[in-house]
Amino acid sequence: MISTAVKSRVHIASGLVLAVFIASHFTNHALGIVSIEVMERGRASFSLLWRSLPGTLLLYSALLVHVLLALDALRRRNTLRMPLAEALKIGFGLSLPLLIADHVIATRLDYTLTGFVRGYPEVLRAIGVSSGMIALYTVALVIVWAHGCLGLWFWLRGRGWFQRFAPVFHMLAVVLPILALTGIFSGLRWVEAVPATANTVKGLPVATIYGIADIFRGCFLLLVAVLLAMKLLPRKDRILVRYPGGRVVTISAGTSILEASRSTGIAHASVCGGRGRCSTCRVQVLSGLEGQPEAEGRERATLRSISAGADVRLACQLRPVHDLTVAPIVDAGHVRQLAMPARDAAAGQERTVAALFCDLRGFTQMSERKLPYDIVFFLNSYFATVGEAVTGAGGVVDKFIGDGAIALFGLETDLPHACRQALEAAVRLGEGVERLNRSFRSELDAPLRIAMGLHAGPAIVGQMGYDKVSSLTAVGDTINTASRLEGLAKMRDAELVVSADLVRIAGLSLPGRASEEMDIRGREARLETWIVPHVADIARSLAESRLSA
Repeated sequence: MISTAVKSRVHIASGLVLAVFIASHFTNHALGIVSIEVMERGRASFSLLWRSLPGTLLLYSALLVHVLLALDALRRRNTLRMPLAEALKIGFGLSLPLLIADHVIATRLDYTLTGFVRGYPEVLRAIGVSSGMIALYTVALVIVWAHGCLGLWFWLRGRGWFQRFAPVFHMLAVVLPILALTGIFSGLRWVEAVPATANTVKGLPVATIYGIADIFRGCFLLLVAVLLAMKLLPRKDRILVRYPGGRVVTISAGTSILEASRSTGIAHASVCGGRGRCSTCRVQVLSGLEGQPEAEGRERATLRSISAGADVRLACQLRPVHDLTVAPIVDAGHVRQLAMPARDAAAGQERTVAALFCDLRGFTQMSERKLPYDIVFFLNSYFATVGEAVTGAGGVVDKFIGDGAIALFGLETDLPHACRQALEAAVRLGEGVERLNRSFRSELDAPLRIAMGLHAGPAIVGQMGYDKVSSLTAVGDTINTASRLEGLAKMRDAELVVSADLVRIAGLSLPGRASEEMDIRGREARLETWIVPHVADIARSLAESRLSA
C-alpha cells in the first residue's frame, strides 16, 4: 500500500508539471497582445515540447495522477471542515474538469484521434461565438490559475526561503493571468481578419466533441457524488476515538486523529497545520495503541527530537486502524486554532537563520556597587552598542535579557550571507565594547568583557507572546545551541565561540586556528567549534572574504 507521504510527494510533483504547462500556456496567450500571428508562432514552440511524445506522456500522466490523488484525498477525508483557502483549492480543483472539458477535447483529443490542428484562429472563433462562451472561458482560466497558485502556496508557505520570494510569487500570480486574458481579448478583436490554420485533415464534428465532453462531465460528477455519498452512508469500518471527558468521535479508516478533532470542533493545537513539522498536536494514547501503524519518517524524527515516550504520537500523522483512547498533551483550551494553521506567516515559519547570543561578563557583581539610575544609563549605552552592531551588519535584535541579547540574521538574506553578517556583528560588537571601556574607564573597576555564541541552522521564527506583550522571536535547537556556545565562551575565557558549520557556510577561513570537537549541554552529538579569544582576530578574515566575494 502506498504511504501517505509518497502520495503527497507524487501529488506535488504532478502539480508542478501541470503548473509549468499552465504558465507556458498562459504566456502563449499573452502574445495575443501583439497579434494572432505571434500567438501562432509561440504555439509552434509550445507544441514542440507539449505535443511531442515525451511531453504528451508527461503531461497526461501528471494530469491523471493529480486528479486521481485529489479524489483519493477527498475519499480519505473524514470531515469537510477546513480553512477557507483549502476549501477554495479543493473546490476549484473539482470544478476544473467540468469547465475545461470542451477545450481539452477540442484541442487535444481531436488532434490525437484525427491529426486536426486547432490553432488560435479556430479557438478564438469558438470562444467569441457568444458572451456566454467568453465568460465561461474567462472563469475557467481564472479558476485553473487560482487552483495552481493555492496549491503552490500550501506547499511552499512553510519554507523559509519562500518568504524572500513571496513578493515575486504574488506579482506573477496577479500579472500572468491578466496578461493572458488581455492577449485573448485582443485576439478576439482581430480574429475575423485572420485565415484559418492550414489543415489537410478533417476534425471531429462539433456535436461529437460536445457529446464526448458531456459524457465525461457526467461520469466525473457521478464519481464525485459517490465519494461524497460514501461519507454519509453508515460503514462497517468505523473507528471510535475517545477523548478525556467522555467525548467520542466516529471516524473511518485512513482518518487522522487531528482530522477527528477538527471534524467535531475539539480544540486541538497544531501550529504547523498538520504537516508533522511540530509536536504541538501530540497525544498520549491511553489505550488501543497495540496494532496501530508505527511512527515513520517525519513523525518519528519529530517524536525523537522531543524525547517522547512510546505512548505519544502526533495526531496529524496517526491514522488508527481500530478503536483507541487519546488525550491531547498540549492544552489548546484557550488557543483558538482548532487545529488550523495560523493565518499570518509571522505566527510561525521554519527559517534557516544565524543566531548570536551575547552577554556581559561580571555585570551582576558590577551592578551591585552602582546606583540604579547609573546602571540604567550604562545598560542603555550597552544596548545601543549591541543594536548598532547588529543592525549595522544587517541583522535584527530579537530581545534583550538582562545584560544579554539575542540577534537573528537571515530573515531577508540567504544563509551564507547571514553567517557572514553574524560574524561581522560579532566583530562590531567587540569593537563597541572596547569603545564603552574607553568611555567609562573612570567608572569601571575592571574593563568590560563580552562573551558571544554563534550558530546557524533551522529555527521557527514567528510572533510569540500574549496579547500586546509579543514580539518576533525564534525557537529551536539552533537557538539553544547558540546560547550554549555563549556559555561555553565564558567557560573558555573567550569573546566568541562559533560553530564550525557557521564558519564553513560563511566561506571563511581562520588561519592559525584549529577547530575543536566539544560536548554541548543538551545535545547528544559533539559539535565542532572554533574558540576565538578576541573577535578582532577574525576582522581581517572577514575583510578578505568580502573582497573575494
